[in-house]
Amino acid sequence: MQRWRGFEAAPSGWGRSVVTIGVFDGVHRGHQQIIEHTVKRAKQLGVASVVVTFDPHPSEVVRPGSHPAILTESVRKAELIETLGVDVLCVIPFTLEFSHLSAETFTHDVLVEHLHASAVVVGENFRFGHKAAGDVTLLERLGRTFGFTVEGAPLVSNGGGSAVSDGAVVSSTYIRSCVDAGDVAAAANALGRPHRVEGVVVRGDGRGRELGFPTANLMTAPHVAAPSDGVYAAWLVRRERARLSAQPSQRTPALRAAVSIGTNPTFSGRERRIEAYVLDFDDDLYGERLALDFVARMREMRRYDGVDPLVAQIRQDVADARAALL
Repeated sequence: MQRWRGFEAAPSGWGRSVVTIGVFDGVHRGHQQIIEHTVKRAKQLGVASVVVTFDPHPSEVVRPGSHPAILTESVRKAELIETLGVDVLCVIPFTLEFSHLSAETFTHDVLVEHLHASAVVVGENFRFGHKAAGDVTLLERLGRTFGFTVEGAPLVSNGGGSAVSDGAVVSSTYIRSCVDAGDVAAAANALGRPHRVEGVVVRGDGRGRELGFPTANLMTAPHVAAPSDGVYAAWLVRRERARLSAQPSQRTPALRAAVSIGTNPTFSGRERRIEAYVLDFDDDLYGERLALDFVARMREMRRYDGVDPLVAQIRQDVADARAALL
């Protein structure tokens, strides 16, 4: 998959393409359906498939300080899109100036002049242009003017069928609400895979090691969608090792982990942390980039009256995580 920074990166002599447009945060089941349809249509027409997305999130530019929790960081989003067979990922830097482009100017400058769109695939609730003034109906009218077709993809429901019949629409907003509530199982159902949080392992207080359960303390990027306070079962992936493994057979297998998210109330902590105790593992993870794929929420965060009851609970958490990650 080619990766372009800005639509101006389209090479001279670029041919026709089938394009889809969106933020695609989470690359959830609804996004996957739209992107897969784009790839299929491009193959039918014998042209390239292009996914257009934006960085940073448009909300942060249009309404500073309102940045939504991010389900997939840019590198992860690109990886997920690539697995869907896309030819080109075009990431447009979203600036205040760009946000002022009218729907008509966006269509002409991006879709027609640079990407040479033969067809554009979007969700039926697609909006674009300054103040989101453009919709699918306008895009269809512009398509007739500029010579491309518009294909609307139906929204996907939580049950896997039509959102019209089932009522519950899979969306990034819905998944954020699931993650925020700690319902990682519902989030995984909507995503089509476990929700992932990534970060670099930094040194903590060392208290876990003193208790006999050393943890990897993750420092995450700003705005990451972390589950609510509680204890979870998760698969841990050592990202650098996974990236360096060229063949699937050489990839380091995921490790089982019991993950604590919160302020460590037993010790009157104030800083919210994500700490993973890796089962059946005895190695140094400091400085590594790790990913946690959340599978189940095992319990809420609690305060314990002393070390002994806390250690007993941790032992139970480890057993529960082992059972959840069979």
